[in-house]
Amino acid sequence: MSRGIFAIAAIVAFVACCLTDSFAAGSAQSLPAQMITIDSDRGPVHFRVEIAGDHDSQERGLMYRKSMPPDAGMLFDFHGLVETSFWMKNTYIPLDIVFIRADGTISSIAPMATPLSETPIPSGEPVRAVLEINGGRAAQLGIEPGAKVHAAIFGNGR
Repeated sequence: MSRGIFAIAAIVAFVACCLTDSFAAGSAQSLPAQMITIDSDRGPVHFRVEIAGDHDSQERGLMYRKSMPPDAGMLFDFHGLVETSFWMKNTYIPLDIVFIRADGTISSIAPMATPLSETPIPSGEPVRAVLEINGGRAAQLGIEPGAKVHAAIFGNGR
């Protein structure tokens, strides 16, 4: 009988540990994901992005995450043109914030946004979407304003 109780306690502890790790990492497991492509100066670059398409997911964004794979990101879909501003409150990893027009063209990039900063980072013009990727990746990959982002929301996905 005591082995059965020990086994159940071990399973409960394992599940609790996994849930705690997932929450602490800021996991957004319920967000849909898709592959996007950016035409950089060095050729096509691919990212697997989570889609933040509603108010709650956009408000949380990448907050509380401790790391992100180099080919990952989050695409904020505003479903129309908005002039927006981002900040890094409760965001622990530096990010490149990429502002994207309705036709998929990158309008501007805020490189290496400072973790935990509450300073607003404005789009500077109405945009359809914002892509957040690891800080410094845009420069490493040759992604610059004027480059084209291919994704379903722009009607030019590949």
